[in-house]
Amino acid sequence: MTAALIEESIEIDATPEQVWSVISDLERMGEWSPQCKKMIIRGGAVGLGTRTININRRGPLVWPTTSKVVRFEPNREIAFRVAENHTVWSYTITPGDSGVTLTERREVNGSTTKISSILVDKLFGGVESFETELKLGMAETLGKIKRAAEKRLDRV
Repeated sequence: MTAALIEESIEIDATPEQVWSVISDLERMGEWSPQCKKMIIRGGAVGLGTRTININRRGPLVWPTTSKVVRFEPNREIAFRVAENHTVWSYTITPGDSGVTLTERREVNGSTTKISSILVDKLFGGVESFETELKLGMAETLGKIKRAAEKRLDRV
């Protein structure tokens, strides 16, 4: 059974604007994510409704997906829905006393697609191990985003 929600958070010593400048630059996703190696933006600037083509990789396996930005609130949240499996991935910035908390989520409203379920079961070792890998990947992604945002702070 696919988890309805997987999430990880990290504290970042930066302003919401500095973190936003990193997470809203979707073309850089390949620098952070261990699985999504490239996001190709279709059209102009990233905003609500922007569509992307994504190149994903896990070991020798490479596969494309497409997504659409479904939530876009500058300095607060960006979320995109992956068409092939109906999951929604989001990054939410919550201001705190000394910096921000950045939370990455993968949400499933109902269930994923049949083809996604088959691929996870047959190629990715089943739901439990795949979702454990996704959660570890989120922590890795957030650590890289933290370093990028705090590096921007050093340059300001």
